[in-house]
Amino acid sequence: MQSPLPVRNGVNATRLRLPAEGPWDTAMDYVLSRFGHVDPDGIIDRFVRGEVVGLGGTPLTQNTPLNEHTFIWYYRELPPEKRLPVEINILHQDENLLVVDKPHFLPTTPGGMYVAESALVRLRVQLDIPDLIPMHRLDRMTAGVLLFSTNPETRGKYQTLFEKRRITKEYEAVAPVRTDLELPRIVRSRMIKSRTYLLAQEVAGEPNAETRVELLEAHDGVGRYRLQPHTGKTHQLRVHMASLGLGILNDSFYPDLLPQAADDYTRPLQLLARSVEFVDPLSKQPVQYRSGLTLAFAPKALPPKALPPKA
Repeated sequence: MQSPLPVRNGVNATRLRLPAEGPWDTAMDYVLSRFGHVDPDGIIDRFVRGEVVGLGGTPLTQNTPLNEHTFIWYYRELPPEKRLPVEINILHQDENLLVVDKPHFLPTTPGGMYVAESALVRLRVQLDIPDLIPMHRLDRMTAGVLLFSTNPETRGKYQTLFEKRRITKEYEAVAPVRTDLELPRIVRSRMIKSRTYLLAQEVAGEPNAETRVELLEAHDGVGRYRLQPHTGKTHQLRVHMASLGLGILNDSFYPDLLPQAADDYTRPLQLLARSVEFVDPLSKQPVQYRSGLTLAFAPKALPPKALPPKA
């Protein structure tokens, strides 16, 4: 459903569904009952100023009956946010696609305490593209290649690629090395979201998550791994690596949930979306976008041994 309010400062207007009936005479009464504990005077002011609208952009008043609208839209009052000390690098931009290197610590989309400080809002403001929409998501703690649609008219063609799994993704991770573990291997399991926290977990049942894990190089007990997901479950790569006894370095969730702490920008999660590859639905040509980032804790190649001096 198209919002009657335009994007403002990179942020979409909030949509709220009103109940068909209830103990509220007006739409404003209902909104106050839900959110009045936050800022009741601010809510009333928005109705007075005509900043709450229904479908078609019709402003609601303080006296608009509850059942006159099914949906209403309004702009949230956003608290100031401190800018995160990370930057987005643009890898590719044309009239249909924007491809960026998302840094660690920056969320893909607004949520919780991060609204202006999300990749989507930053890029909408920076590039003046209010119709910008992410084609997929990366966890806040994961860095790497992230695709956005810049054109609503061609967006569906790219969304179809993701829906039909015609996108090949490759990740890199840094984790301990197990000499007793045979790699490469395919990890399959059934994953669900935990009801108690923002975690995913493996349970018995038909597998719904699949990852290929390959060790690329190793030094001093630390390895750089190539991860190729066939599915896209939440935290899939982190869970599958932990299940192998190869917990990704600096992961505060898996295999053990650590106490919540402030972000440590010197110790990012060692997980990187290295590349995305597909056949472009418009040009019909194969394309690949690769991250220019590196993982700080990746094993360093050993220097060559010094040759003995010539006699």
